Amino acid sequence: MSSGFLDHIFLRAKEWLLSPLAGAPDWLIQVVSSLINISGVLGVFLTLFALISVLERKILGRIQNRYGPNRVGPFGLFQPVADGIKMLIKEDVVPARADKIVHFFAPILVAATAILTLGVIPYGRNMTPFAIDGGILFFFAVGSTTELAVFMAGWGSNNKFSMLGAMRAIAQMVSYELPLFITTLPVVMIVGSLSPDAIVAAQDGYSFGILPHWFVTTPWGAAAFILFFVSGLVESNRTPFDVPEGESEIVAGHMTEYSGFKYATFFMAEYFGMFAISGLAVTLFLGGWHSPIAALNFIPSYLWFFLKLSALLFVYIWVRGTLPRTRVDQIMNFAWKFMLPMAFTCIVAAAVWHYQGRGLAGWLWSLAVLTIVYLTLSRFLDTSKKFAPRTYRFAE
Repeated sequence: MSSGFLDHIFLRAKEWLLSPLAGAPDWLIQVVSSLINISGVLGVFLTLFALISVLERKILGRIQNRYGPNRVGPFGLFQPVADGIKMLIKEDVVPARADKIVHFFAPILVAATAILTLGVIPYGRNMTPFAIDGGILFFFAVGSTTELAVFMAGWGSNNKFSMLGAMRAIAQMVSYELPLFITTLPVVMIVGSLSPDAIVAAQDGYSFGILPHWFVTTPWGAAAFILFFVSGLVESNRTPFDVPEGESEIVAGHMTEYSGFKYATFFMAEYFGMFAISGLAVTLFLGGWHSPIAALNFIPSYLWFFLKLSALLFVYIWVRGTLPRTRVDQIMNFAWKFMLPMAFTCIVAAAVWHYQGRGLAGWLWSLAVLTIVYLTLSRFLDTSKKFAPRTYRFAE
């Protein structure tokens, strides 16, 4: 079986599903085609959500030298089914004085936002569910409504812990959305398009057949990728930036008054957001569905995309099992005093790389710009403090 057939197997399956509508009005074909795309995206990522929920617990168990889920089904693989049943049958408790309409719609909005952002990512060759020219702009425009959903959850719960957690969440999300968005600008500038498909196409090709022309292989691209990934950790509410859920301070943040399936919807939206941010990182910096070396182009393009996505998801889990939670003031200082200046520096470095001909000279000048700004920020933002010798006093 040829690699071309495997690469287009899903497109052929969609054409087969649409074949009975031959001769039907164009609007009907477009509606059915959109429904097929939506069903495909939901099916793939709901399955991935169920799989990653059990794999994360197993990986964390290995990191922490303990067993993960191993009771429900072979090797504990049916644990997501048990969790889903548990969430469905749990009582939906709503506070007596809560705004019940706002309380109800908050998890729906946050989940819908995450799902919509998945629709503009190219998952393989000619496999973008909804290819629009301003796909990157659509991603951030839709994604920014997450703050509104979080505020609705905190306000609608009529609970001080929920409100404080929502305010903390919104503060850090707004702070890190700026570097998240700004680090995409160098890619958009270099490519000259807001289309995810055009960005992936611009990263095609290899040097000597082994060095891919991915943006992460440039100094500005590597720096922007790291900043984008860190900002994605914050936007996804992942460790070490999960301060809205500081158990010792504000219980479960804006989700304190949620139970049952509503809480599960928040949980699912968090993972869908992680999938979307990681998928966009793959699209912007890691070549999208392109293979790392020319000799491996026979492997279907969508497999390369999901292999890269899986690698980033593993790093998310690895970071969660390794790093402790940071303080909220440390997170905010890091965003405004380091992340934001470095994000703007990536734009300058990308411009230098471009106008120096995108060759070795541009590579070195771009690296020099980033190094100078990084060392300058490290010098002026030195947070080390001189503490007095600690004296221990004991009761006699």
